[in-house]
Amino acid sequence: MDQRNTPLLTALRAHADSNPVPFHIPGHKKGVGMDPEFREFIGSNALSIDLINIAPLDDLHQPTAVIAEAQRLAAETFRADQTFFFVQGTSGAIMTMIMSTCSEGDKIIVPRNIHKSVMSAIIFAGIKPIFLSPVRDKNLGIDHGVTTRSVKKALTAHPDAKAVLVINPTYYGVCADLKEIVELVHSHDMVVLVDEAHGALLPFHDDLPISAMEAGADMAATSVHKLGGSLTQSSVLNVQGTRVNTKRIQTIMSMLTTTSTSYILLASLDAARRNLAINGQEMADQAIRRASQARKSINEIPGLYCFGEEILGTEATFDFDPTKVNVLVRHLGITGYDAENWLREHYNIEVEMSDMYNILCLITPGDTEESVDLLVAALRHMSELNYNIKTANELIVTIPDIPQLSLIPRDAFYGDTEVVPFKESAGRIIAEFIYVYPPGIPILLPGEVITQENIDYITEHVEVGLPVKGPEDRTVQQVKVIVETKAIF
Repeated sequence: MDQRNTPLLTALRAHADSNPVPFHIPGHKKGVGMDPEFREFIGSNALSIDLINIAPLDDLHQPTAVIAEAQRLAAETFRADQTFFFVQGTSGAIMTMIMSTCSEGDKIIVPRNIHKSVMSAIIFAGIKPIFLSPVRDKNLGIDHGVTTRSVKKALTAHPDAKAVLVINPTYYGVCADLKEIVELVHSHDMVVLVDEAHGALLPFHDDLPISAMEAGADMAATSVHKLGGSLTQSSVLNVQGTRVNTKRIQTIMSMLTTTSTSYILLASLDAARRNLAINGQEMADQAIRRASQARKSINEIPGLYCFGEEILGTEATFDFDPTKVNVLVRHLGITGYDAENWLREHYNIEVEMSDMYNILCLITPGDTEESVDLLVAALRHMSELNYNIKTANELIVTIPDIPQLSLIPRDAFYGDTEVVPFKESAGRIIAEFIYVYPPGIPILLPGEVITQENIDYITEHVEVGLPVKGPEDRTVQQVKVIVETKAIF
């Protein structure tokens, strides 16, 4: 196929150039009917292609023309048998691959440090999750992936599971041996699903970890917008092999996707695919080189540490993506949150995320030498203000054991509930989510039995002001639990 073509973008531009008179949505009619300030800021080109699924532009829900052709080009680029475009973000792609593989009552083996979209799909479909504990890095205070050994143990204990979901790479850029895991799971005739949200560049450079498609996975949800150059909320679902039903995937995707699909987002996917197909290796190479230079410079700054190849060699750290620059700041006597806020206030720098001990900076093809130099200079200044002045924080990352799952999450989420004081909830079945940051792993999920250990851990984080997310009561004074039937004597 000619990867220089952009069938969807070309069709959109031709349609805009023909200047048709629209009597369809969107009602702003090329910007004429919207707020003038917003129209001026966005610009006429963008507004002229803010369109809907009219005949010349194909239909994402049943593509047969330019969208279908654009998806075929993307499949070739990402080395897949078939690629589906998404305007609901990678969350929509993740939910689609789970719900097109598993049905009500089925089991799926998943890491505990899953994205919330995985739990959304599990609740919507009535699936039973079998959790794997990720390997915790006691030096960095972060979690890596799951090991082949833990997957093998889960497969032995749950031979009736329908699928295994793997994160490749993790948010911090670390990978387990995905190819080995895929071969193991396939030997049990199960489907391998990959959350590849941070893996858009993987197929384009030998110095990056193996991509899900190259490793033989059946499906992979990939955020092209995160690293591949498309607009926010645009993603792809890559599919290969005979273990999955592509017609089922299309049906589930359509159920989860708005009928008012954004053609601006779709066009950005088409254009990003072209750029990756033609320039992907050069783009990735540039990002790797700048990230490597940043890592080298940061590791020369007193009190800071940015991990690299030296962490490799364990089951959970088989490979890593060097464009993820994770900076350990605890030796400065500050938290990752402190560092994030300081960089914003003093250098107008926004990092990807922070936790108790780290900040994560993504170096992408959009970075320049100047932007990386600014980051390094800011971190050097931050070190000068804190190193050997403040006491280094003690690294403590302890997480309670995974609680007993007493109800399928959907039954708990939609069940009869009541609100009780959280500190008095031990032994009750929770009906909502509680996540603690760091490290972002859910501590309690709908259907699990609350333990005193859970209560103490979460309360401690709340009392020191660390983010606790998920429950309807943001203060976590109250919690929703399943109503218990009173005993009859």
